[in-house]
Amino acid sequence: MFFSSPRWDLPVYWALDLETGGLDARHDPIISVGMVPVRAGVIHLGESFSTLIRPDPGRPIRPESVRAHQLLAGDLRKSPPLKAVLLEVDRRIEGGVLLVHNKGVDLPFLKEGHGRTGLSWKKPTVVDTVDLIVKAASRRRFLRPEGDQMPSLNLSEARRVHGLPSYAAHDALIDAVATAELFLVLRLVIGAKTLRDLR
Repeated sequence: MFFSSPRWDLPVYWALDLETGGLDARHDPIISVGMVPVRAGVIHLGESFSTLIRPDPGRPIRPESVRAHQLLAGDLRKSPPLKAVLLEVDRRIEGGVLLVHNKGVDLPFLKEGHGRTGLSWKKPTVVDTVDLIVKAASRRRFLRPEGDQMPSLNLSEARRVHGLPSYAAHDALIDAVATAELFLVLRLVIGAKTLRDLR
C-alpha cells in the first residue's frame, strides 16, 4: 500500500546553495550560504537569506576555491560563525523541503557542520534538481529512444538547455535562485503532481 504524498505545490521548498573553501566536507569550511523559498510554485525573493560565514580556525580556504567564488579569509573575518548561520538555516527549513542542486556536495557539508557545532541534523526531505534532470532525460529517452545522450548536470548548462537566462555562478544566493527557477521548469517537464514525484 502506498502512503499518500502531498500535492507538489503544498510544501515550502527552500532552495539552498553553499560556497565552500574546498570540496572536502571533513576539512574545508562553509564560507557562505544563500536561500530562497518557493511557495505554491512562486519564488519569493523578498524572503531570501544570504550571509558570509567566518571559517573556524584550522579550516583555511583552498586557493582553487578562491578562483571560483573570489572570497578570501579577510572578507569573512567579521561574518557570523557557522553555528549561528546553521541555526538560521534550520529555522527556515523546518517543516519544509530542502531544495538543492547536487545533494552530493551540499548535504555532506551541512551534516558535518551540524555535527561539528553540536547541532542535530534534522534530516529534512530533500529534492535535488540533479535527480530531476536525470528523470527528465529518462523520460525523453523513453519517448525518443534514438536520442540517448546523457544531459549535463552542471547548473548553468542545465538552465541553458531549458531556456533559462545565464547568471553569474559561485554566488550562493544567485545559485539558490538559479536552482529554484530550474526546479520549477523541471517540475513541469517531468509532470510532477506530488512531492513523491519529485524524489
